[in-house]
Amino acid sequence: MEVINYLLGFKDYYIVQDTQMFNFSLDSVLLPNFVTINKNVNKILDIGCGNAPIPLILSTKTKAKIIGVEIQKEVFELAQKSVDINKLNNQIEIINADINEIYKQFETESFDVITCNPPFFKVNKDSNLNKNDYKTIARHEVKLNLDDIFKIAKKLLKNNGYIAIVHRPDRLVDIITTMRKYNIEPKKVQFIYPKTNMEANILLVEGTKNGKEGLKILPPIYTHLDNGEYTEQIKKYFE
Repeated sequence: MEVINYLLGFKDYYIVQDTQMFNFSLDSVLLPNFVTINKNVNKILDIGCGNAPIPLILSTKTKAKIIGVEIQKEVFELAQKSVDINKLNNQIEIINADINEIYKQFETESFDVITCNPPFFKVNKDSNLNKNDYKTIARHEVKLNLDDIFKIAKKLLKNNGYIAIVHRPDRLVDIITTMRKYNIEPKKVQFIYPKTNMEANILLVEGTKNGKEGLKILPPIYTHLDNGEYTEQIKKYFE
């Protein structure tokens, strides 16, 4: 069932969702608030854009052209409706395609920034998955893995361009190893904790293409108070 919701607290911004699919989560709010967006950014690629929460939030922070690529047709249609309803067609373009194929059609070194909220879970020979199910595709690396993401970034990012992803803390070593394999130098990391005195459950990582060594560990973000309410820092993202 399709529903139209407000996009957080952004005045007059809406997002089209399907209650039977994944609704956008805190991951998709944290990433556009983490990635480096400066005045020199002219073109952004969001890989696996879902129903377009990241492009929509980025559009409040920059006038840059934003291209979102989504492999699943039903989800792509939600994203397109979200762009249409906000009258952002001049800034945001949504493409229904497999990023592993379409990236070859983009001009080399044509993006200043790439963002990605990828599938988090590895797939192995023992994984019993429906590889065409939209939830499986969103959760598991059946269509897109870390190697794919950073191989694409190596080709499409301008020199010293940024790529930022949101992932799970237990994949940090995999992420940094794969980044360096494709000449992406990790530059900043931030851990997100559900509450104080709990283990981190979300990881944000940004790297630059052919960047110099030097990794910053940013202060932690705590998402909830002990009473279950969002912290003030998270509430600011919703304003």
